[in-house]
Amino acid sequence: MKTSYTNWQLEKDEKQIYTLNLNKPDTSANVLSQDVLIELQSILDDMKKIPARALIFQSRKKDCFIAGADVNEFSQFDQSSTAYSEALQAIQLGQHVMNSIENLPFPTFALINGHCLGGGMELALACNYRIALESSITRIGLPEVKLGIHPGFGGSVRSNRLLGVFKAMNLMLSGRTLSVNSAKRFGLIDNIISDKITGHHFSHTVNQWLDDSLNKKDSLIKKIQAQHIRPFYLSFLELNFIRPIVAYLLTRLVSKRIKKAHYPAPFELINLWQLHAGNDDFMMKKEAESVAGLITSETAQNLIRIFQLQNQLKSLAQPSKKDTEDKPIQHIHIIGGGVMGGDIAIWCVYKGFTVSIHDQANEVLANLVKRANQFFKLKLKKKHLYQSAMDRLIPDINNNGLKKADLIIEAIIENISAKQSVFKNAEQLAKSNCLFATNTSSIPLDDISQVLTDPSRLVGIHFFNPVSRMPLIEIVSSNKTSQQSKTAALQFSGLIGKLPLPVTSTPGFLVNRVLTPYLLEAMELYSEGVPAEYIDKAAKQFGMPMGPIELSDKVGLDICLSVASNLSQHQNIRVPDTLTKWVEQGRLGLKTNMGFYQYKKGKSIKNKTHYQGLSLEQISNRLMFRLFNEAVACLNEKVVENDDYLDAGIIFGTGFAPFLGGPMHYIKHQGIDEMDHTLIDLSKDYGTRFNPVMGWNTLSSVL
Repeated sequence: MKTSYTNWQLEKDEKQIYTLNLNKPDTSANVLSQDVLIELQSILDDMKKIPARALIFQSRKKDCFIAGADVNEFSQFDQSSTAYSEALQAIQLGQHVMNSIENLPFPTFALINGHCLGGGMELALACNYRIALESSITRIGLPEVKLGIHPGFGGSVRSNRLLGVFKAMNLMLSGRTLSVNSAKRFGLIDNIISDKITGHHFSHTVNQWLDDSLNKKDSLIKKIQAQHIRPFYLSFLELNFIRPIVAYLLTRLVSKRIKKAHYPAPFELINLWQLHAGNDDFMMKKEAESVAGLITSETAQNLIRIFQLQNQLKSLAQPSKKDTEDKPIQHIHIIGGGVMGGDIAIWCVYKGFTVSIHDQANEVLANLVKRANQFFKLKLKKKHLYQSAMDRLIPDINNNGLKKADLIIEAIIENISAKQSVFKNAEQLAKSNCLFATNTSSIPLDDISQVLTDPSRLVGIHFFNPVSRMPLIEIVSSNKTSQQSKTAALQFSGLIGKLPLPVTSTPGFLVNRVLTPYLLEAMELYSEGVPAEYIDKAAKQFGMPMGPIELSDKVGLDICLSVASNLSQHQNIRVPDTLTKWVEQGRLGLKTNMGFYQYKKGKSIKNKTHYQGLSLEQISNRLMFRLFNEAVACLNEKVVENDDYLDAGIIFGTGFAPFLGGPMHYIKHQGIDEMDHTLIDLSKDYGTRFNPVMGWNTLSSVL
């Protein structure tokens, strides 16, 4: 039998245990592309004819078992007349391969070494046994809903069969991924073994398990087989008259998070289970048809595009061979221990860095240590990991870390004089090769660097709040920033698990500049008597995950005022009197439990409204067209390199509705001329702030 293939390598030991290694060439991650699946089916057809004792699926990629199906192939299924049939054929191939694994006449094992997601998890589910190597990097799950689809290679059937409806649906409807230990507790994997047992040694372990299963009544394999037997009540939930009740409960839970019109995949999955659970063959047939319909939809294609944009940003943080020769950043020094500076410090420590943090107030540093303690206890379950993290966080009242740092991050108030003072002092004391970074949200780098002898060392690394949850950071460079400094900042973003967005040093950069007119328009509507709840409802109906009023409160009205005031010096925007007045009164939003909303235990108190003025569509038009107009201006002024980067920045930096594909993508598909005409109509009704910017007349050549 052939042993070497393009994507797979087949090995055999003296006990007739076969190991099938996946190593897709020219990629850092294994994916189940069509050629991988076709090749695997050919191997499985041959293996049915040989006297194998067991088959082990394994990966030769570092930290990756199988990352899923090939998303790039998904994007080829557009809305042409043949797209559905092409998608259906591709999905049915995947199902056929998984069924072939499940029907092999000998035991099959998935040795999960690294990420096992989507189609990779579906392959593991088709095996008899799933064993994961002990690793903090590994993530396991079925996150297909994040791409606008649901499992299609039999995963919806096999996960329900293994876990029962509530656990399986919890996993698939949320799209969440699990650590190795969580996956073991959840029932997705059967055993965890040391990461030192790999390759040939693992086949010996399998051989021992197989021998034990013949000789011992309490062998590990027999225990696992017993665990795979579902409790009777799970089958009871699949009875015809019970399924609609379960489906109703699941639908209610999902509807609290998302709208069916925006994200249909979770609702399709519930419907699939309700109609066909208990009939595995027919449910699998309908699963393929459902995914084929979803994957060719505009929503799925937009979400797939967003996934690809995310990978584009990730690639910017990958060092070249030359860059890896440079001395890496090891010690980070942060100036400013408030909420933002403290959160940056905590996150960098969590990602493995040693961080000293300076503030002039001892109580600020004490509060930071308290927050760090809570965060690390939550995230780092093992005592030695928690203690190591706490040891790497160094409160620094005397600012001694300036002399030791490889990277200095300034995270103080948005005041140019204060920031200049920080960097003037840093340049005198820091190492000559230390990188300087400011977390300013709106001040141009050239203004800050006026006091520096060598402004090429200064770069902007703009984090978003909350640091632990927001995936994006803006990497800001001016004409004076060196390429070396910019590259170092990009790579640093990858080391701390963030998506870097390169932007030019213009007032507000990209995210705040585009977001601010949107938030200010919401405040303008509020001043006109439109209830806050109604404004937020209009934005969420459009597709935004959170309304602009609540977002302003969560960001902090003082931060909104600071950014708006800085931008007003350069842009045609007006700072609302109400915002200025409230900040002067200390009414700052969530942080003071009073902003546009009142807050109790961190949750906004919203009142039912009976507003009879503007329609929800009229309100959302005013909000969104301020945002679209500013996005076009930023693209025209080359704040970002292209429309893809702009869409990625606004989605990952503001939460702009992912299912719409980003503001520029939305403009393109709605029609540039139609959008331009709507702006003109709005300017007639509401004033010059809606005048179309210059970029609209050349937009067709860019998109």
